[in-house]
Amino acid sequence: MIMDLPEPLKIYSQFFHPILMWILLALTVYALYLGVQIRRTRNADKEVRKELVKKNFNSKHHIVGSAILAFMVLGTIGGMAVTYINNGKLFVGPHLLAGLGMTGMIAVSASLVPFMQKGNDIARYTHISLNVVLLGLFSWQAFTGVQILQRIISNL
Repeated sequence: MIMDLPEPLKIYSQFFHPILMWILLALTVYALYLGVQIRRTRNADKEVRKELVKKNFNSKHHIVGSAILAFMVLGTIGGMAVTYINNGKLFVGPHLLAGLGMTGMIAVSASLVPFMQKGNDIARYTHISLNVVLLGLFSWQAFTGVQILQRIISNL
């Protein structure tokens, strides 16, 4: 049974997920930048490292990554909920399946942080690899999401 939402809420609720995800895509690129700076700091000579440490890239990366994790999970659930509420079903296809995979990937990536903090290089390279794949999928999702959004707009 489809919930009867007021028509304006039904219409505008469909735009929250894509807006949030485009913001998260931009934040993901910023998190990548911060991660690269952390790596640069780790590999720098003593004097350069001293200056780079002052910029606190590690803390910023952790905060931004935590926000991305939380909002990606909530955005994924929210997008699915709005789709179900408005249509009475989910449309199982590449966009949904990739999004669910990405949600799992970011959770696994975040779970590696305690191991990375203890110096585990396998965890670090796995974290980096998962996030590179995640960013690639996220970029693809952004464009398939625009196609879905165009269909929604044409049906208004």
